[in-house]
Amino acid sequence: MKRGGRKMKEIKILLVDDEERFLSTTRKLLERKGLQVSTAMSGWEAVEKLETENVHVVILDVKMPGMDGIATLKAIKARHPLVEVIMLTGHATVDSALDGLKSGATDYLMKPTDIDELVSKAEEAFAKRQVLEEKIRTARFNWSTKSALDILAGDEDD
Repeated sequence: MKRGGRKMKEIKILLVDDEERFLSTTRKLLERKGLQVSTAMSGWEAVEKLETENVHVVILDVKMPGMDGIATLKAIKARHPLVEVIMLTGHATVDSALDGLKSGATDYLMKPTDIDELVSKAEEAFAKRQVLEEKIRTARFNWSTKSALDILAGDEDD
C-alpha cells in the first residue's frame, strides 16, 4: 500500500456511532486503507475506551441516543485535549456544525461520506496532532534545559 505507507499504520482511530451496520462497514473500509480502528456504539463507551486505549483520531456521529456527539466531544476534549475529533452526521445543520467546531472538533463531514475523504481528513487530523505533540516536546525540552537562575529570574526575554 503506497498511500501514506508506514504513517498510515500509526494512526489509531476510534469510530463512534450508534448504528451497528455503519460501524462494521466503515471499520472494514478504514482497515483496508491501513488504519487501526476500534469502535464504540455510544458516547459513554467512547469516553471509557479513551481511558484505556491510545487513540489519535475519533470519528464521532453527532446524533446518538443518550450522550450525543456534541456532549461526547466536550467530554473527550476535557479529558484528552490532544485527541482530534471529526464529527460525522447524516443530519447536518449549520448550528450543529458550528457547535462542534467551537467545541474543538477538527472537521465536520456529512454521511454518507466518501471513504477516501474520511481517510484524508483522518490523516490531516493526525498530522495536526503530531505538530501539537512536537510543540509540547520542544517546550518541555526548553524548560528542562533552563538553569535555576533563568527560572528564578523569570526569563524576561520569553
